[in-house]
Amino acid sequence: MFRLWAKMFKDNRLMKDMEVQNASLELNRTRKIYQAIDDICVEFDLAHPIWLESTIREFQLHDKCRFTKDNFPDEIEFDYLEIQVLEEDY
Repeated sequence: MFRLWAKMFKDNRLMKDMEVQNASLELNRTRKIYQAIDDICVEFDLAHPIWLESTIREFQLHDKCRFTKDNFPDEIEFDYLEIQVLEEDY
């Protein structure tokens, strides 16, 4: 089971959060992450964030990263979107 938690913050307050689960054995880890981000963007009505080098590095090191206004092509009404891998089976 792959589980990813998304949290949207503004002024250090949690505005929204959701957990995405994926039990597919056919998708690799990267595809599961992209699928989870697709689900998050639909649920939160957001444009897809852009993975900057710093975001990729942070996610690779900690299984957690923040998407700020620099990651989004459109204006956002929050400070950052944080994603974190909660569980993954290999």
